[in-house]
Amino acid sequence: MSGRKVLVLDNGAYSIKAGYADESQARIIPNCIVTRGKGDKKSHIGDQLSTCTDFTGLYYKLPFEKGFLINWQNEKEVWDRIFSKDVLNCDPKNTTLLITEPCFNLPNIQQNYDEVIFEAYEFEAYYRTNAPWLCIQNDTTSLYKDRFCKTNEIPDCALVVDSGYSFTHIVPFVMGRPILPAIRRINIGGKLLTNHLKEIVSFRYWDMMEQTYIMNEVKETCCFVSQNFLSDLEICRKNPRDNPILQEYVLPDFSRNSKGYIREKKRGGTYDQSDEQVLYMNNERLSVPEILFNPMDVGMNQAGIPEVIVESINATHSEMFPSLSVNDVDLHGLLYGNIILVGGNSFFSGYKKRIEKDLRFLAPMEFEIRVGMSENPITYAWQGGAKFANSAEFNEKLVTRAEFNEYGHNICLQRFGLGYDDDIEMSE
Repeated sequence: MSGRKVLVLDNGAYSIKAGYADESQARIIPNCIVTRGKGDKKSHIGDQLSTCTDFTGLYYKLPFEKGFLINWQNEKEVWDRIFSKDVLNCDPKNTTLLITEPCFNLPNIQQNYDEVIFEAYEFEAYYRTNAPWLCIQNDTTSLYKDRFCKTNEIPDCALVVDSGYSFTHIVPFVMGRPILPAIRRINIGGKLLTNHLKEIVSFRYWDMMEQTYIMNEVKETCCFVSQNFLSDLEICRKNPRDNPILQEYVLPDFSRNSKGYIREKKRGGTYDQSDEQVLYMNNERLSVPEILFNPMDVGMNQAGIPEVIVESINATHSEMFPSLSVNDVDLHGLLYGNIILVGGNSFFSGYKKRIEKDLRFLAPMEFEIRVGMSENPITYAWQGGAKFANSAEFNEKLVTRAEFNEYGHNICLQRFGLGYDDDIEMSE
């Protein structure tokens, strides 16, 4: 299979990061079909959303629901578009596929992956894994300021915090293998944050419940993670002239093809608001991302990211690895010293600093806290996948179309095991 084309597809619920393994960058494609309404026949599929000129009142048809791929008709439409000549020009019969799936993916959904990829698209071969595992295939030492040297080896211990669209997963790895009993999930992601912002704005200002695209842009432009939430809330109560947190966001006017932007505040002056709709973002800027650290703020009986990181590390014990000469203290120290942040929520200003600050308060003092984040945490898993696709181990894990036709779904269960060995007998 030398000289084959390998397509790396980080198939996220919000966006798909796609590209061939020999390329330097991935294309980020929305994983959705967008229409003007349920009865509208005209639709924008995947990358076609960039050609849309009016983003008001869009209706989203999503393949993923609650973090799992359940609408295969929608997903196939998006994949058809991605594989077409207009995007990646992919011939599945002569292409090997590396694709990601969610952590804790359900067995029946995994079987759907295998059947669609081999029976509907007829890919030459493929490998299915999760995004956090691909992240540690990168040179993680380059993420830390105090690194001594670069290495191409997978770290002995690492903990990946993947905060995406539907969930936030905390996944510890030891010797390149995920520690299944210590994996944790928080049911908070970018979708919940956007929906919460829509509710706040709709209650305080205008009805924005149908303006998902616009409010997502507002969230990404204005929101930040506070380092001292209660202190910043007090600042938000001050007079607008003395409130540095308050921002004036001018909503987009699609009739004039003008995008939304943050308007500079002027002291002592007045604005002509006759043709501008201004959204005043005050405590909303910090209260929305704060949900990642205090889910109880919206009534969710779950701990925040720093607390769950500590819980995940404490659930990792040395007796799980009888072949390693290591104790719990050393193991936990290695995990605290190699924390990797990925996912779209990592882009919030102050996100990394807040996790470092809270972990320093929660973790034992003898442990060094090192938190790393790449320049683009959204494509970090894809970069790891592209690197892994060029390794000898990748060839060993692949399932070919001929093997699937002979053994069926069982061989995929055997080859794609996540951190443990499955003794599955293959029968014809």
